[in-house]
Amino acid sequence: MTKTAQTVWDNCLSFIQDNITPQAYKTWFEPINAVKLADAALSIQVPSKFFYEWLEEHYVKLLKVALNKELGENAKLVYVIKMENTYGNNQPFTEKIPSANRSAMKSQEVDAPFKNKNPELKNPFVIPGIRNLQIESQLNPNYNFDNFLEGDSNRLARSAGMAVANKPGGTSFNPLLIFGGVGLGKTHLAHAIGVQIKDKYPDKTVLYISAEKFTQQYIESVKKNNRNDFIHFYQVIDVLIVDDIQLLSGKAGTQDVFFHIFNHLHQNGKQVILTSDKAPVDMQDIEQRLLSRFKWGLSAELQHPGFETRISIIKHKLYQDGVEMPEEIIEFLANNIKTNIRELEGAIISLIAHSSFNKKEITLDLAKKIVENYVKHTKREVSIDYIQKIVSDYFQMDVETLQSKTRKRHIVQARQLAMFFAKKLTKASLASIGSQIGQRDHATVLHACKTVDNLASTDKQFRKYVEDLRKKLAV
Repeated sequence: MTKTAQTVWDNCLSFIQDNITPQAYKTWFEPINAVKLADAALSIQVPSKFFYEWLEEHYVKLLKVALNKELGENAKLVYVIKMENTYGNNQPFTEKIPSANRSAMKSQEVDAPFKNKNPELKNPFVIPGIRNLQIESQLNPNYNFDNFLEGDSNRLARSAGMAVANKPGGTSFNPLLIFGGVGLGKTHLAHAIGVQIKDKYPDKTVLYISAEKFTQQYIESVKKNNRNDFIHFYQVIDVLIVDDIQLLSGKAGTQDVFFHIFNHLHQNGKQVILTSDKAPVDMQDIEQRLLSRFKWGLSAELQHPGFETRISIIKHKLYQDGVEMPEEIIEFLANNIKTNIRELEGAIISLIAHSSFNKKEITLDLAKKIVENYVKHTKREVSIDYIQKIVSDYFQMDVETLQSKTRKRHIVQARQLAMFFAKKLTKASLASIGSQIGQRDHATVLHACKTVDNLASTDKQFRKYVEDLRKKLAV
């Protein structure tokens, strides 16, 4: 019987199907069409260049064995790549990979797998129509809800995260934007949501990526003229987690492509989770249309942990490490490291390490020495409470008066100065500053900052207030 391209390929498929999983066969071999048979060279059509690269990397040996069985030792495989260009030109294009340079069956060198262009993301791009790819989530399983302790400072964000994890894409928290200062647990919470979704819905495609890495991938896709593949890849994600979204600031091209990806995911009921060091209202150089989408769901702030939460964090960390520590030392640590969970955990690790390596008991004196050295080498963030106290003392009033509704000029100016320094010296959002300084809104804080700038440049006495307070706040 005369062999045709189709009969040869059908026989190859029978052999391949017996040697791989049904899912892999359905994903990577069912979409292939036999095109032509010329002597010992079989031409097959694949949906995209990435599809071809994936076959070369993962199935080249299997293809070689299958084709050798059908066409002998001199068998060659020629790929014909066809992909619809969905953005711009709607005409499909065809590219033929010459067997002389790209044949999977050319010689022994075929055993060297085609190198993945992007080792961080196992599947850098995706083929339209191929849905069930095994995409590496990039999640850290050590960041989970069990070790993300709840407190007043994070209750809203944690509860919203749990709701999203239980019903991704099915709550009004889409997108969920988690924002707050450095070291308060934004990345931890984002991973925890992703990890729980993967546990609860193993079939869902979850991907965690930093905004910086996303930008690098986009630039690379433009250079290689495969922007469409880049977009297709992100459009098949079920749960997309982007860390430090504020880093898209000023990057017009990346913002534009993220806008289209976001719209597609949102319209198709997919979940988007973002983290940022500031609230949407405080983000600079981000397109308004993108900012408006960030506000569609819930923006949940992580604030500095209170004393009780800091105590819980220390005890949990000690329990995990199997270390006992006197209560007075735990309270000392909680009282002296207030603004940053990362600093707090770092101090605990340093204390345990010094005790272990030097074979010394953990004492209060050792804790004082560690905290003193640790804090000395760590940039501390001034708290809003501290700023209000310093400003109130300077103007010889109490904090309650500073926060009051009175419109007396000297009290209003003191309040505006407190807001000005809170904006300058902390990572808190305008909304958070306003809330903590007399239950004002973010517009009031913005107005206060502009007023202080204006008065400092036109009023000599007011400028002295600013300089005196700057010295007192040691900045």
